Amino acid sequence: MIAGRYTLEREIGRGGSGTVHLAHDEVLGRHVAIKRIGVMPGTTQAEVARAEREARIAAGLNHVNVVSVFDLVHEDDQHFLVMEYVDGQTLSQLVNASGPLDTLHAASLIGQVADALAEAHAAGIVHRDVKPSNVLVAEGTVAKLTDFGIARSQSDASLTQTGLVTGSPAYLAPEVASGGSSTTASDVWSLGATLYHCLSGRAPYEVGDNVIGALYKIVHEDPPRLPASEPLAGLLEVMLVKDPGLRWPMERVRDELRRVALGEEPTVRPALPLPDDEAVPAAATTVLPASRGTGTGTGTGAHTPIAPGPPPSPAAGGRGRRGTDRVLPLALVAGFVALALVAVAVIWLWPGDGQRPAAGPVDPASEPTSQGPSSPTAEPAKDASEVSAEIEGFVTDYLRTVTSDPEAAFEMLTPQFQQASGGFDGYVGWWSTVKSARPTSIDADPETLAVGYTVDYVMQSGEERTEEVSLQLERQDERYLIAGER
Repeated sequence: MIAGRYTLEREIGRGGSGTVHLAHDEVLGRHVAIKRIGVMPGTTQAEVARAEREARIAAGLNHVNVVSVFDLVHEDDQHFLVMEYVDGQTLSQLVNASGPLDTLHAASLIGQVADALAEAHAAGIVHRDVKPSNVLVAEGTVAKLTDFGIARSQSDASLTQTGLVTGSPAYLAPEVASGGSSTTASDVWSLGATLYHCLSGRAPYEVGDNVIGALYKIVHEDPPRLPASEPLAGLLEVMLVKDPGLRWPMERVRDELRRVALGEEPTVRPALPLPDDEAVPAAATTVLPASRGTGTGTGTGAHTPIAPGPPPSPAAGGRGRRGTDRVLPLALVAGFVALALVAVAVIWLWPGDGQRPAAGPVDPASEPTSQGPSSPTAEPAKDASEVSAEIEGFVTDYLRTVTSDPEAAFEMLTPQFQQASGGFDGYVGWWSTVKSARPTSIDADPETLAVGYTVDYVMQSGEERTEEVSLQLERQDERYLIAGER
């Protein structure tokens, strides 16, 4: 018995961070999953710190699609993470056993994970290791995200050293594979790679034993596309975009998945039709007009997803558009050498992709995939509906950024409006009292660039309030800025 209340019954999982047992909580009379830390060869204090981080972060997220963490106990020089027991299998096990999932099933499961990640992102948490084996599926229909061991909160700088790569290679975003920092956009890529695995039965990139080669492919090769007959093919294209600033935010990914899971038509489709058996690199996408729906599950109501917009402002973390033009052989060699140096510094903090953290056996390694030729295409001219969608995305990005990085959000104002806001000190004085801000009912005018919306605030004091806001935007240097209030 552990801590005077947990009776171990049997081992149900094993991975790089420890073993997982089914246990019985004698006090509350329920089954729990206990991850034992500190019994594997080579266990370090860093892995214990990871368990503590997972407990702290997961315990702060109260979401139906997140595996709950109940306790972290220390006994006889061993550490035990006590978690919710999920009687099911991992998403990768489900795909391995049943084959690729149908569209509605995949949209439902991944939509639940997207809702959990949207909640985490709103709380300033980046998961950093989204993959099929970190999604538990109960009764075939309920998805729960687990393993926040390498997750990072805004206030935790312990995992942000330059040059360190965290996460599972097959699902890493390109900017992370090249040694950059993980962001909410990186989680969007990883969730897109997970969705691709669900629909195709394999990861978008082959890893195997050649980690350096896999990182090179992720950085330099475009991800495969699904045929146009797949309703989620267009969504995958806007999730698996090399430039993180052009990816859809998690909230819009969630809303699109909800639409498709309900049997509604997708609002985004791939630009070029493909044969059902062909996989080629991503091209431009077309966004279709869509009415607002109600959606299902937790979180904010559904709204029209957006298309990839202009190069984002500094607040969105954009790095400019990355093309697929040919480069000189010397540059290729230099890029490969840089990747090799990054790979040497890789910290593989996750258990193998086969780990079953909370229930069940180890699942097999990810299957390989083929890569098609590169075929860059020009983006179609934007119509009024696309401009409206871009404005919606700007407002959403701004309100998400202002509570986590007010300096970046301040740069989303024109110089004149910065001055009218009392400079940065005056601007941050009020926003520092706001914990979160979520927009709803966004109404954009693509001709005048005016936008009105309802915003739900949660203040640092815990108070909740709702306000109507009207803004005037300007477009400068291919990006939107707030020019004033209306």
